[in-house]
Amino acid sequence: MQKLYINPLPVRIWHWTNAVGFILLIATGVQIRYLDLVQVISFKQAVVAHNWIGFVLIANFFLWLGFYLFSDKIKVYHPELSPSKYFRASFRQLAYYGYGIFRGDPNPHQMSAYRKFNALQSMTYQIIMLLVVPLQFFTGVLLWDVAGYSSMVELFGGVRVVDTVHVLIFIFFTGFIFIHPYLASLSHTPWAHYKAMITGYEEIEDESPQGGGA
Repeated sequence: MQKLYINPLPVRIWHWTNAVGFILLIATGVQIRYLDLVQVISFKQAVVAHNWIGFVLIANFFLWLGFYLFSDKIKVYHPELSPSKYFRASFRQLAYYGYGIFRGDPNPHQMSAYRKFNALQSMTYQIIMLLVVPLQFFTGVLLWDVAGYSSMVELFGGVRVVDTVHVLIFIFFTGFIFIHPYLASLSHTPWAHYKAMITGYEEIEDESPQGGGA
């Protein structure tokens, strides 16, 4: 067993701030959307909390973006430019998640400081962090001040369209909140990736390296 420093302190701070923030956004969003069914706090309190948490996460996103853009850690997000290599790696990873893991097969992805993500994770996180998250923040800002951004709202089809996009992404992230912890448990121990996101160090088995899940 060897230890690799995979998660620098800025990444760990961003990750846990993001995790707590998105859970709170989901909770306050449910309160706002389903006021007749959920009445933990008042509608006004839920809206204020939702807005403030949203702005904190927007700032947190730009801290994440700045860290990766201005450090060599951006390499962990570099995609595989060969389509054939990418699809082969993705298929092997799907096979591992689908049945290999249940047979005790080794993870086909060998983690290193600059290869933190397997092929599936790399593409998924790029789409989420560079498209889905910014779109959710953008629609959230438009809904925060519909009157002030009325021209922009109309450009994108009106309040109904902007709100629908925001809610659909909200549903996606709600599902992600449940799926991500499960995937993060797929290591040599269920808590290994969680521990790594606290200490920064991933434990890598010498004979059967485990891929990243957190």
